[in-house]
Amino acid sequence: MANTHPRLPLNSLRTFEAAARHLSFKDAAEELFVSPTTVSNQIRELERDWGCPLFIRRTRAVVLTDVGRSLAAVLGQAFSDIRAEIDTHIAPTSKSVRLAVGPIFGSRWLLPRLEKFRETHPGIELVLTHSPRITSVESLSSQIAVDWGTGEWHGLDVTALFALVYSPVVSPELASKYGGLRHPADLSRFPIIQQRDRSEWVSWLSLVGLKELTFENQITMIDSNLVVQAAIAGQGVALGSFPFLRDDVATGRLVKPFKQDLHPQRSYFMLTRPGGRRNPEVDAVCQWLVQESEIT
Repeated sequence: MANTHPRLPLNSLRTFEAAARHLSFKDAAEELFVSPTTVSNQIRELERDWGCPLFIRRTRAVVLTDVGRSLAAVLGQAFSDIRAEIDTHIAPTSKSVRLAVGPIFGSRWLLPRLEKFRETHPGIELVLTHSPRITSVESLSSQIAVDWGTGEWHGLDVTALFALVYSPVVSPELASKYGGLRHPADLSRFPIIQQRDRSEWVSWLSLVGLKELTFENQITMIDSNLVVQAAIAGQGVALGSFPFLRDDVATGRLVKPFKQDLHPQRSYFMLTRPGGRRNPEVDAVCQWLVQESEIT
């Protein structure tokens, strides 16, 4: 009997899944090392063969149709399952583990502990990559990721690592230059380093009863490591995140002038795919991360 099922254009489906995940033909092309025109042509071929639109094309963006959204969910889970199966069973001789982390976690928490990891697990090669914000199982491209959030990642195994505490930090030289920081209201005299949307400073000022305090001299930075380096260099008072800055305070590079600490709702979590820890090397790295977080 002839096969009545249409062929599965796997290459085009992989292209569609990437475009649907990024909601961008250009970003999908960069991930797949092809041109945006190739991505567009493959998706148009799918739409033509199946007789239905998968994307709504707008001037500067693309949006999934209902059919496209449904197909993207199925494909994302399928590719994730395939990747997990390969990691767990088909390539069990691999001793490398891919771990995705953000910049401040990687530089200020993980890197000082890497020698300890190598001593504990000399047979595992830890491959570190930069982690974008994880929004779903489809966006997890590594075997393990560490991300910051409230713990709500549907479709992933989530393990709490540690919470953060926010408190102002300043270099000793800058504190002396502007007459010291004895009371939170003294911050109005200082240059202030803001980060991203400035919400953390607003929350901390509300905590100490100074919700209406304004800063006349301030600069906003996006990168968390740049914020830390600017504070150490005396460029302004930053809202420091602990435990990441504990050593800087202990060695005197920074001063933590106030006892009032802000406890944000978000914490650091370890993320893996369901079944991912069946790989013994992945499980070993996960156990090590949890153990180290307990003594943070």
